[in-house]
Amino acid sequence: QVRLVESGGGLVQAGGSLRLSCAASGRTVEFHSMEWFRQAPGKERELVASIERDFGHTAYADSVMGRFTISRDDAKNSVYLQMNDLQPEDTAVYFCAAPFGPGGKYISWGQGTQVTVSS
Repeated sequence: QVRLVESGGGLVQAGGSLRLSCAASGRTVEFHSMEWFRQAPGKERELVASIERDFGHTAYADSVMGRFTISRDDAKNSVYLQMNDLQPEDTAVYFCAAPFGPGGKYISWGQGTQVTVSS
């Protein structure tokens, strides 16, 4: 079975940094990409960053571009999200996700890790 486990969340002041980690296990070779989502209370879950599996192409939400960096370590089956210059609006539960199957139709989700940014 597939398992994704996030870590690295916490409380940080505005302008600070955090590094999130996601460890994947199972049939990770089937993953189309690995992604970070976030969901704030009362808001829809949004895609923050993604990294394509085969060649490492990356994409970012406009709101985090220039501040967040997604990376991967294939040997460890892990993906990371370096978050710099954090702002209160970044406060959310952050989820690791991995689309798989034909066209990435299905998604495996981690349990989420809380990121809270104080002003």
